[in-house]
Amino acid sequence: MNIAKVDLNLLVYLDVLLREGSVTRAANQLSITQPAMSNGLKRLRDLFKDPLLVRTSEGMTPTKRALELQPVIRDVLSKLESSIQPETDFDPASSARTFRIMTSDYAESTLLLELVGRLSSVAPNITLDLITPSDVTFHDVEQGKVDMAINRFDELPLSFHQKVIWYDSFSCVLSASHPLASRWDLDAYLSTHHIWVSKTGFGVGVGIDPNEVQKLGWVDAELTKIGKQRAIRVFTRHYHAALQIAKTQNLVATLPSKAARLFKDDPNVIVKDPPFDIPPIALKMAWSALLHHDAGHIWLRRLIGEVAADINSEQ
Repeated sequence: MNIAKVDLNLLVYLDVLLREGSVTRAANQLSITQPAMSNGLKRLRDLFKDPLLVRTSEGMTPTKRALELQPVIRDVLSKLESSIQPETDFDPASSARTFRIMTSDYAESTLLLELVGRLSSVAPNITLDLITPSDVTFHDVEQGKVDMAINRFDELPLSFHQKVIWYDSFSCVLSASHPLASRWDLDAYLSTHHIWVSKTGFGVGVGIDPNEVQKLGWVDAELTKIGKQRAIRVFTRHYHAALQIAKTQNLVATLPSKAARLFKDDPNVIVKDPPFDIPPIALKMAWSALLHHDAGHIWLRRLIGEVAADINSEQ
């Protein structure tokens, strides 16, 4: 293939088609007619000798070849966009920009609590719009509608940039008056009732079946490996709720240690190490290639890294 003969507009068409999964939506996104987009798709199929998008019961589905091309083309276009745009410095002290971040309350109450404090001194006019995972889809982040997603992710699209913010161990939180507070071992852990808390990834959550142990996550997966199962009485997606319930009721919350440390100075709460091994989890930030070279976004990512490093050094 002679690259000099390739219409670069076609790469833009393919990038948008794969993001939108629809000829109509892609045409609207690019402000062209649907016939023009359909013709562009035909030319793309001829160019790559592949159907790229095929109609299935779930709509227009990308082929294996299209999925391989998507991150490559997004990266090329992102670099091209960055290189042809005029360079502008980002001044956090004077910026009034709003950054929209999807995050769980675990990251809100640990990382972002400290970030807000830092912003008040170095960027007093910047606003954070914090959104719950249930309000955001992969598509929103990919299109740059959301600046960043901060959470624990089982998997992420190849087109996303990502970075580990920190690794966190697990701790058990229970009321100081809990009958097992003075007798803490695996048998005691299994004899009491528990609070399950988790919210990973994106999108609207679904109900939990307590009998589907394989879907309950890290803690229960490790218990299964040693042939054990805990009795869960409360399922929640909110870490603060889990902490409050553990504080006032005779239930145990097993959750990331940085969240558990929020109650380290509360005399009514005891924090203990789990009586079995649980591998650490990774808190990550993920963002669209569309924003990767944005000066303000680069500054925010760097600041988040600095705040996370400071938190880790204090603990």
